[in-house]
Amino acid sequence: MEYQNKSCLHKDSTEATYDVECGGLRQEDETKTVYGNSMTAREMESLVAICDTLIPSIDASEVGHDHLDDGVIGYYSASASHTGTPDRVARLMSERLHHPKKWILRVGLWSLSTWIGSLVLCGRRSFTGEYPYFQRFCRLPEKQREEILLNWASSYFLLLRMFFRSIKLITAFVFFTQVGEKGNNLAWKAIGYNGPSSDHSDHEEELNEKTTKKNKHDEIFGPLYNGIIDLKKPRDTVTKKLTSHGFTVSTQKRNKKESSISDPMMTIRCDAVVVGSGSGGGVVAGMLAKAGYKVLVVEKGNYYARSNLCLNEGQALDEMYLSGGLLATTDMNVVILAGSTVGGGSTINWSASIKTPEHVMKEWSEKSELEMFGSHLYREAMDVVCERMGVQCEFLEEGFNNEILRKGCEELGLPVKNIPRNSPSDHYCGFCCLGCKKGKKQGTSETWLVDLVESGNGLILPGCEAMEVLYKCKDGKKRKTSTGIAFAFGKDIYMVESRATVVACGALRTPHLLKRSGLKNGNIGRNLCLHPVVMAWGWFPEKEKWPEKKKKSYEGGIMTAMSSVVNAETKNSYGETVIQTPSLHPGLFSGVIPWTSSKEFKTRMLKFSRTAHVFTLLRDKGTGTINSKSSIEYNLNDEDEESLKKGLERVLNILTAAGAEEIGTHNSEGKTLNVRTASAVEVERFVREESSKGLKDLSGQMCSAHQMGSCRMGTRPEESAVRATGETWEVEGLFVADTSVFPTALGVNPMVTVQSIAYCIGLNVVDALKRKK
Repeated sequence: MEYQNKSCLHKDSTEATYDVECGGLRQEDETKTVYGNSMTAREMESLVAICDTLIPSIDASEVGHDHLDDGVIGYYSASASHTGTPDRVARLMSERLHHPKKWILRVGLWSLSTWIGSLVLCGRRSFTGEYPYFQRFCRLPEKQREEILLNWASSYFLLLRMFFRSIKLITAFVFFTQVGEKGNNLAWKAIGYNGPSSDHSDHEEELNEKTTKKNKHDEIFGPLYNGIIDLKKPRDTVTKKLTSHGFTVSTQKRNKKESSISDPMMTIRCDAVVVGSGSGGGVVAGMLAKAGYKVLVVEKGNYYARSNLCLNEGQALDEMYLSGGLLATTDMNVVILAGSTVGGGSTINWSASIKTPEHVMKEWSEKSELEMFGSHLYREAMDVVCERMGVQCEFLEEGFNNEILRKGCEELGLPVKNIPRNSPSDHYCGFCCLGCKKGKKQGTSETWLVDLVESGNGLILPGCEAMEVLYKCKDGKKRKTSTGIAFAFGKDIYMVESRATVVACGALRTPHLLKRSGLKNGNIGRNLCLHPVVMAWGWFPEKEKWPEKKKKSYEGGIMTAMSSVVNAETKNSYGETVIQTPSLHPGLFSGVIPWTSSKEFKTRMLKFSRTAHVFTLLRDKGTGTINSKSSIEYNLNDEDEESLKKGLERVLNILTAAGAEEIGTHNSEGKTLNVRTASAVEVERFVREESSKGLKDLSGQMCSAHQMGSCRMGTRPEESAVRATGETWEVEGLFVADTSVFPTALGVNPMVTVQSIAYCIGLNVVDALKRKK
């Protein structure tokens, strides 16, 4: 049975298109983008063998369960190669994976295709006892191959651990996310995953009940449909759309076929250009447009209207996440998730809308000497953004994971409270990490960017990557003045001339753009904080009365409950961890759980829909560095590691108190404990031992969904990358307005904080534009 891999190979074309004002909307690519496979036949031979060792065909009768249904039997019997997984993995590795250690994969796979390379990487396990005695990896029996993989997972050599971890994560992710022509995966029924189909049908019924033309347009094409410009359209069409909104456009006959910064395809003039449309850029763009300025938003990601959100995990990550979700620190110790679509992280985040904590505002105001955070203006900004997003704390029904977190805390007498969210109380949806199809989650594409479009003063250019920030010396003075940006759409280069430039690419991309543009401040790209997260899990069988049988781990509001672990020893907020719940659909779930054998892995996945995950998030003291788009260095210092261990201990106790039958962590050893059959002493020992294990050097799996501080704000250029106003030290009129300006790690979900900071910076940009008139 061959599966068509929407998540890895191509993006579906849409059946219907809607041209607004001469072709302003592109729902999806009209052509299917197929990732190429650059691996050699020898590399593929090794990759297929590894994939089929990780996920082999297993005789269901050997599993030890009676009365298995056909879906489970089919799931066990399916191997990675049976579903075409190795080819899709190869395509991802070839074109989607960008990592400084990527060479390890190619060298390792090629080496395993030779007997001597297999001897070096596999040792005595490559010996078979039959001539020629030492075999290539693919010729070894499955049992020996499985032993080799386990040896790599715990190897003394870090490169071997990296090799195993990366292939295991990508293989598992692809196997559990690839879908056939009908949008199904052969494993989903067996593991209790319904996919997005039910959400689709419910939404279609709601859509049919809409009566007004405007509402139907909003639902089908999204509220931004009239403000999106597709540069694939003819040049005259694009020019007409821009000029009709008050932008000045110039094109000229070029001598060369290829465009360049000195000879661009088109030059667009406006008051302000904003690079990025997330919680930073979206806020500033909306403010400036409402103030009457002509604003152009340049966004690297694409725009997906509500009706065009597929909600299939693999495809959504490929289309809406930075690097398709395949992003990690240089040592691969931290997997990083960041948005890359119109609306940025606010489009795919988990809805938590928490105001900046009082102690953080006090620290930034006093220790960092940033008066803004002690001002009435900043508190007013938080109120404004919360009101604009419709932030509220209630819910009509709590989802599986949060219900378990809440009960565990209550049983232990721990503090637990509702999380403010930018979605209504009746929004029981576990798919918002893949985009909100109903438009109830109020990210920037449903709020601030709508203000931009409805003002008539702003337009959005999706699928465009900023190449350089442009500036010139002012009247012979040493300090420079921004003049706009150059950006690329495919191979074509465009230029935007503006009176103010706002960079809001996020903490992972803003430093790269500024450095590439020639800015020399030594703090650009440094002081990166990641809010590292470690998780534990608990299994709650369906046979139990609670949680209700109908509830699944991937359904319901992603975050509605939280608890905190205060660092009593240091008595400061560093080392304090927040306990919350994640959104894990089958791909990410399978990628982060340990692999200890093929049979155990497949059996563990059968428990997916009733396995609750709870994590501990740290306000980290240790920092990292952005060296390039793919090179992210991060150091988890010893103090931070100890704080995460204490948080993990608390999480395991919470899951136990909530009534989990089985508990475990993501440590590579994959140890678990049946709580029902264990004594209190055994439970206590298990929790103590598992939470005390090291978190560095790939011994466990850490994750990050919040990145900040890489262009931090300050009062002196020796200690910061931008001024207290958000303006860069080196270039006048060039502002930064995203999480990269955070002075330190925040300690809670950053959406409200970054929008509030962006609101204040937006006011500064308005002042700067007024002075330039």
